[in-house]
Amino acid sequence: MKKKKIFALVLVTVLALTGCGNEATLKNGEEVVAKMDGKSITAEDLYDELKKQGGAVTLTNMIDAFVVNKEIKTDDDAESYADSQLSSYKKSYQSYGQDFNAALTAAGYSGEDEFKDELILEYKKNLATENYVKDELSDDEIQKYYDDNIYGDIEARHILISPNTKDDMSDDEKEEAEKKAKKEAEDIIKKLDKGEKFADLAKKYSDDEGTASKGGKLTVTYGAVVDEFWDGVTELKDGEYSKEPVKSEYGYHIIYRIKQKAKPELKDVRDDVIDKLVQEKMNEDSTLQTKALMALRKKYNLEISDDGLKKSYDNSINNALSANQNSSN
Repeated sequence: MKKKKIFALVLVTVLALTGCGNEATLKNGEEVVAKMDGKSITAEDLYDELKKQGGAVTLTNMIDAFVVNKEIKTDDDAESYADSQLSSYKKSYQSYGQDFNAALTAAGYSGEDEFKDELILEYKKNLATENYVKDELSDDEIQKYYDDNIYGDIEARHILISPNTKDDMSDDEKEEAEKKAKKEAEDIIKKLDKGEKFADLAKKYSDDEGTASKGGKLTVTYGAVVDEFWDGVTELKDGEYSKEPVKSEYGYHIIYRIKQKAKPELKDVRDDVIDKLVQEKMNEDSTLQTKALMALRKKYNLEISDDGLKKSYDNSINNALSANQNSSN
């Protein structure tokens, strides 16, 4: 859980300390905010010290909260995300017997509402990043992803034979269970060779509870099944079944291919292609949120007038952008 921005909180204290009554009267930064025998600390002294202790980070967070909230309204999706995350945090703390409200207080939050606001902001930053990546996508990238990754769904049947292994088994026992499962799958293929019906065998032998009662029938979509299964079904022609068991993490599959549907046109799946490309790019490049927020700050003509904060800000940006490059080398 992130701590509150201490820099901003202390600045509020500075204003209160230097005020006349309850109102701040800062004019030139030389007002004394604290004093003792032999030492006076001015608002300028405190400001200079706070700049060294995360001032650029706090300033950036304040700027980003403004530009993100200007760009993206808080809608039902944002509320639902924050509520879900808040509930998850609560359950996590409760599972360890910890007081969630006490944890919020210790982190500097006044309560759940303030923490929820930060979760909503997190959601908006992610959405702003997705929008940025979408704007950066080229038609060529979209076309290439479509060509390489979009296929027509395949109607098929399958029989799954799962090895009867347990965690407390020895390696030899697990190996024996694997051999037994493979042998059972091979025997089923022999039954198919003799003319027995695939659907009947699936109902009798398949360990896939979701499809066994339907004679093993399923619709195979690229990306929704393990690679071994997809490779196995695409190697078959319509009306063919596996001549050797197809091994995956689930066990041994015997696959019967019924037919493949036509590949959908790009215009019909364009939005899905874009969404998949965006997620793929965001998973590969950890700097995209930094770049997205930089673009928003530029859109709103950000200028940092304090030289020290400007230098710290530039350094933080350079470090964030170089981190991904270093990790990929």
